[in-house]
Amino acid sequence: MILIIDFGSQTAHLIGRRLRDLGVKCEYTDPEEALVVIKKLQPNGIIFSGGPSSVYEKGAPTINPRVVYTLVLPIFGICYGWQLMAHQLGGEVKSAKKEYGQQVLHIQKPDRFGLSDETCSVIMSHGDSVLKLPAGFSVIGSTKQVEFTWVEEVSRLFIGVQFHPEADHTQQGKDVLRYFCSQVCAEKIEEQTYDIEHIIYSIKESVGTDKVICAVSGGVDSTVAAGLIAVYIESGLMRPHTQERVKDIFAHQVPAELIVVEARQRFLDTLKGVTEAEQKRKTIGKLYIDLFNEVAIKHPEAKFLGQGTIYSDVIESKGSKHASHIKSHHNVGGLPKEMKLKLLEPLRTFYKDEVRKIGRLIDLPSEIVMQQPMPGPGHAINIMGEVTPARLAQVIQADNIVVEEMQKAGLYESVFECFAVMTGAFSTAVKGDSRAFAEVVAVRSIDTNDLMTVDWTRIPYEILQNISSRIVNEVPDVSRVVYDITTKPPATVRWE
Repeated sequence: MILIIDFGSQTAHLIGRRLRDLGVKCEYTDPEEALVVIKKLQPNGIIFSGGPSSVYEKGAPTINPRVVYTLVLPIFGICYGWQLMAHQLGGEVKSAKKEYGQQVLHIQKPDRFGLSDETCSVIMSHGDSVLKLPAGFSVIGSTKQVEFTWVEEVSRLFIGVQFHPEADHTQQGKDVLRYFCSQVCAEKIEEQTYDIEHIIYSIKESVGTDKVICAVSGGVDSTVAAGLIAVYIESGLMRPHTQERVKDIFAHQVPAELIVVEARQRFLDTLKGVTEAEQKRKTIGKLYIDLFNEVAIKHPEAKFLGQGTIYSDVIESKGSKHASHIKSHHNVGGLPKEMKLKLLEPLRTFYKDEVRKIGRLIDLPSEIVMQQPMPGPGHAINIMGEVTPARLAQVIQADNIVVEEMQKAGLYESVFECFAVMTGAFSTAVKGDSRAFAEVVAVRSIDTNDLMTVDWTRIPYEILQNISSRIVNEVPDVSRVVYDITTKPPATVRWE
């Protein structure tokens, strides 16, 4: 077993997911509890996760160096975890050139670590860097900006990396973790399987004889989680024909009663005057809960609210003790503190690609499993600023154009998600030989498996041209179209 010490990284849980993929058991603990947990669990190795802090910050999470480094246990430090190791072992850590996104790693003797290439792309997300190695450490790999990107101390089985091997977009990252687990910690490597019966048993054990009201949107997360009383709230914020698709799913694919709640006007009325992103998400989250409570009054046997919450929702909403709050997802940080229904989230610890695997295992059809995601707040968070009927109509029309052109080009099924954004930025245009000062629309298309790291889609120029031309000609009060080519990190998927 490997123990992961969570210093607040957005991807700390993802490290464990990668270990599970290798068939390696792992547990998590906060640094404050680490020594007690180490003595109790007797792990074969320790991983220090990354985190948002600097080792020099007052109150930054730390660990007792006089104990942990003398336990004769392999330690693998990632990003902040490596910086903390270096700092405590006599190295030097300072604020240096910040790196966010993909960088090229040059590796010395890659075959020694079971790697196939001397160079590979890795995900970086850091401000501080190690500028002086502790005694006994040597360099394994470097990037252009960071000399000590991958280091080791062979005698004590310590490894430090500045990049994120757990990130899906880090090439050979899983092989790096495999080397640590199998060669350094002597863990047995085997393929992971999903125990569907255990998931079902856990749900039944929690619910007992009560019933569950399950929030559904037609997406894979809520559909995989759905059962019993399924409730679709027509907010008017989702893509066109979503309600029809949901009705079809629960008429032919998922054996559950479906209730449709018409609430378009209530959402528009509630969002009137709301411009700040966090407040928008929390406003939407509260209204959803109010509506589910209204359904529950008519179904007193229902005691639980089931949601298709997945782990990427949780961690961005500050899902661990030392994590930073990125945004309040409506189904996590956007929920009101007082709720009549108890939450039931059977997919809370899984990532999007894992949910899709589970969907296939329970025989959901491909068109449901591979459906492009649409967050609960829908187009409300694709509109920067206030959601008005006019701006909602604009973003729906622009988004439809993006989807249609991607479908025509045969690209829609191959990308993870594509959509349009009303940016709230305005620029000058010339229309009909007259000056116009109108809004800028952004187009975003991403490629990812688990939503923890994201790359932008290399859409052919002619397809972008078609999208741009149609939006500025067909959508009223639009001056120009821009294409978002920002990775995650640093950007999130959505603009809000």
